[in-house]
Parts: sequence; C-alpha cells; structure tokens
Amino acid sequence: MESNLTPVFPSDPARPSFSQGMILKGSGMFVSSGHIGVDDDGKLVVSSLEDQVVAVFEGIGRTLIAAGLGFEHVARVTYYITDLEPRIMEAVRKVRNRYLRADAPPASVLIGISALPDPGARIEVEVVAVVP
Repeated sequence: MESNLTPVFPSDPARPSFSQGMILKGSGMFVSSGHIGVDDDGKLVVSSLEDQVVAVFEGIGRTLIAAGLGFEHVARVTYYITDLEPRIMEAVRKVRNRYLRADAPPASVLIGISALPDPGARIEVEVVAVVP
C-alpha cells in the first residue's frame, strides 16, 4: 500500500536515524520533528544560549532544505523552553528574527517545560511548513 507520508532525512551524519520531518502528500504540509541545538558532530552546543538557539535553527534549516523548502515556507513554530526567564526569551527572539520573515511571521506557540531529554538542552523547536 502506498503511503501518503514521505520522511525527510537531511544528509547530516550527526542527526538521529529517525526522520527529521515528514511531508504529508496531498495536504501541502510539512511537519518537522523537534530539533535541539546540536553541532555537526551531534553534540549539544553549550557555549552559550544564543549559540544553542542558532544550532536549533540551523538544524531546522537543513531539514527544510532536504524537504525542498526554506524558512519562507514556515507557517507555524512551536517552542519548548525549559526556562522562561526574560533573557532566554530575548535570545530566542534575537536568533529567530534572523531566520523567519519579519513581514509575515509564522504563527507560534511557546510551551514552558520542566526538562528535555538532554539535560543541557534549553530549547526544542518544531515547525509546520506549507509545501508549494
């Protein structure tokens, strides 16, 4: 039976073996897995919060490219953040604005959580995008 789901695997050896996203055929939608801030070796970026957020968005960017998309196609962003302090939100906004359209920002959801699977991870992000 043919599936209406197409898994997306960026050509990035540091990423897990599960799909980093899924194209939903016929719906015009792409959904990503949650991304945390890891470097090219798959190690969590701990140099600074801003660097970790940049690594998150870089990983999402690689996944979007593998799906034939870009940040301009993102319709919704969901943020899972372990600490909702103002300095963390400032870092997230600063980095987010480098990647997402300021003239038509995507819908977004922010969820405060107690922890992520990697104890040093402060943020995980997932996106929903429109497939043209």
